[in-house]
Amino acid sequence: MSGPLGAQRPFSTRVMNLATLLTQSARRLPEETALVMGDRRWSWRELEARAEALACALQERFGLRKGERVMVQSQNSMEMFQAMFAVWRAGGIWVPANFRQTPEEVVYLTQASGARLLLCDAAFPAHAAACRAECPELAHVIALGAADFGPSVGDLTQEYLGRSFPALAVDRDDPCWFFFTSGTTGRPKASILTHGQMAFVTTNHLADLMPGLTPEDASLVVAPLSHGAGVHQLTQVARGVKTILLSGEKLDPAEAWDLVREWRVSTLFTVPTILKLLVEHPAAAQAETESLRYVIYAGSPMYRVDQQKALRLLGPKIVQYFGLGECTGAITVLPAHLHEAEDGPTARIGTCGYARTGIEVQIQNAAGEELPPGETGEICVIGPAVFAGYYENPEANAKSFRQGWFRTGDLGHMDAEGFIYITGRESDMYISGGSNVYPREIEEKILAHPAIAEVAVLGMPDPLWGEVGWAVCVAKPGARADEAELAAYLEGKVSRYKSPKRFIFWEALPKSAYGKITKKMIREELQKRGLAG
Repeated sequence: MSGPLGAQRPFSTRVMNLATLLTQSARRLPEETALVMGDRRWSWRELEARAEALACALQERFGLRKGERVMVQSQNSMEMFQAMFAVWRAGGIWVPANFRQTPEEVVYLTQASGARLLLCDAAFPAHAAACRAECPELAHVIALGAADFGPSVGDLTQEYLGRSFPALAVDRDDPCWFFFTSGTTGRPKASILTHGQMAFVTTNHLADLMPGLTPEDASLVVAPLSHGAGVHQLTQVARGVKTILLSGEKLDPAEAWDLVREWRVSTLFTVPTILKLLVEHPAAAQAETESLRYVIYAGSPMYRVDQQKALRLLGPKIVQYFGLGECTGAITVLPAHLHEAEDGPTARIGTCGYARTGIEVQIQNAAGEELPPGETGEICVIGPAVFAGYYENPEANAKSFRQGWFRTGDLGHMDAEGFIYITGRESDMYISGGSNVYPREIEEKILAHPAIAEVAVLGMPDPLWGEVGWAVCVAKPGARADEAELAAYLEGKVSRYKSPKRFIFWEALPKSAYGKITKKMIREELQKRGLAG
């Protein structure tokens, strides 16, 4: 490469190993609290020493080589957090599963990723046994906690504690994380995240979502570290922010609010359903929320009525972002100061915000042409947060990229000021009588009914119209509504062709391990109940 005066200079793609974020905080804040779970506490010095010891064990005892995949089946724990940095330090690729998946599903992920090592929580012996039996490339199983199916992370850490193990050198495009999609349309795919990409995302999160974090802050984890919450915690480590884990695998809103008070928690990463649970729980009425600075929600759009409840409890502290696993969360941001509790001329109702720093977003038609403001099309993105493609899946890569743009599969429009409004997943849209119907618009209207807590609208086959809407509803505790009442309620609020032709009431909607309502799971449940073919 030539410099400005024509002189030759070397070109390097070398970047910082992500594990160095932990090393840097341990140097600055050795005795400060880094990680908390129940009565256990680790300082930054202890967390760094433990990660270094486990990295040494992974390479020396188990022969982990640079670029090899490490499958992880675990709920949130201190050892899981330690292991993430150990794997990166040793040059491996972190491959976390949704811990609520079945043994057969984790077998598929292990095979699809070609993992040589499995880190498995002691609570999941069936997963360890299934992977051992069905995955010939799997050489070793290591237990998180005490288990009889492999040596434990705790014992390995003690054995190698004090051994020096510098982080392996990595390049910008070296993979560090296989981020499995949720598989809403077909089997999960492994999105390849790289060290260079994740360094950008960490910096971008700190700039756009949580500016000004210091070691005085504390972050409470209320979602699985295997996905978005794990990315969020990287930003906390980068700024020496202490991480607080819940004591159990299930979200207990009362415990969460107690921990917010005890640790003066300032940041939370949530999804809309989790934030809704926290806000609507009886403990929220006595919650001490003054320490909270950034309550971040992502993963799916938040319905306006739920957004308003959160704002009225917390004040202007909620931050929304839109971003798939393939873009590691970094597509748009709606900062706290642009959230308004009351509807009015200045309220930006329904937007997921504007493009993140260093990211460009376009609304494109089927030919890949940019659409003018107000027109609905596919949300497409370019920028350093975009992943390196799907692992060994050329068909999915060809479908997901067009002229350099990543195609999100989400539909939406952009206004003249650059704010983006998500209509829904392309796969969620249905055509009734020749007209496109976007379920989210109808769901917003139904949720405004005082008796309805949750709803999902799906397009279902119909011999006359091609497809019609079915609304699967959950009533609020103690409230009642019926099909005729909801149909009458929607009269005049949505066009007649958009109004659902059937309303079904369930006690709860099925949700993914990350708290998201997915249409795929609802369709499966409809089939199980004999309501749909």
